[in-house]
Amino acid sequence: MFEWTKKGLVFETARQGVGGWMRHSALTPTPYRLDDELIRVYAGFRDAAGVSRIGYVDVRADDPAAVVRVSAEPVLDIGRAGCFDDNGVILGDLVDAPGGLHLFYVGFQHVARAKFLAFTGLAVSRDGGNSFRRTQETPVLDRAPGRSTIGAVHSAMYESGRWRLWYAVGDDWETIGGQPFPRYHIRHAETDDLAAIPRADRVCLRPQGSEYRIGRPRVYRFGGRYVMYFTRGNRAGDYFPGVALSDDGIAWERRDAALGISLSASGWDSRTLCYPALIRRRDNLLMFYNGNDMGVDGFGVAEAEAGDGDADVQR
Repeated sequence: MFEWTKKGLVFETARQGVGGWMRHSALTPTPYRLDDELIRVYAGFRDAAGVSRIGYVDVRADDPAAVVRVSAEPVLDIGRAGCFDDNGVILGDLVDAPGGLHLFYVGFQHVARAKFLAFTGLAVSRDGGNSFRRTQETPVLDRAPGRSTIGAVHSAMYESGRWRLWYAVGDDWETIGGQPFPRYHIRHAETDDLAAIPRADRVCLRPQGSEYRIGRPRVYRFGGRYVMYFTRGNRAGDYFPGVALSDDGIAWERRDAALGISLSASGWDSRTLCYPALIRRRDNLLMFYNGNDMGVDGFGVAEAEAGDGDADVQR
């Protein structure tokens, strides 16, 4: 795979954030190329109560540690009271497809007898990604047998009029130190209509060994094969990415040792490294990711060399 060189913390939310809605964190940073000069990194920014709204940070493509612009307002706010996304929204994926720029997002809701529920919504932008409008107030990936608490799309590909979706599903909780943590694994489905995603799907990856959760799948095409970056957690408290390969996007072989990036000796990503998302920059790849406490400080970037044809990460 690739050897990644860290370039540091790009956006420190507490210092560079704008307004009370962007007080801390930059959850699941997801890059999108605006043009040859700018990369827009969408993320979920939390307010003082910990509620996330989606905004963006524009960085220079030739120097991704240089911030050019920060969204003054959320491009997607929380949902209407009582809806599935009324207590926070985070990034799933962004895909250019007929009708506009499609934003898959994960909406959170508090309920009385579980820590949270998290299901997938869809919003579309027709102004180049400056604002998004929900296609509906209900999830496009909702509850079903086996996903009673979590159904979170984090990768989507639109190919020949058909959608391929990779998502985390959760059905119960793991108690660690007296606290509940969500258990989930990764599945795949295909559809030609996002308003009618079939319940029938396929398992891609399940937790192994002491792991109890594996999710946030990010799927790319590398050298003719599918490559998935994901994040996994175990009972010892480790939360760290892994990588897997596939010929068809359904049957996967884990190659975690080939990840090519590790924790720093100190600082914002010394205890946790999670939620990597890639984008190509000429002959290099950029990885935007979160650090400690699931991105409480903001997001950083790393880079790796990639030859022609090694990766197609513009979806």
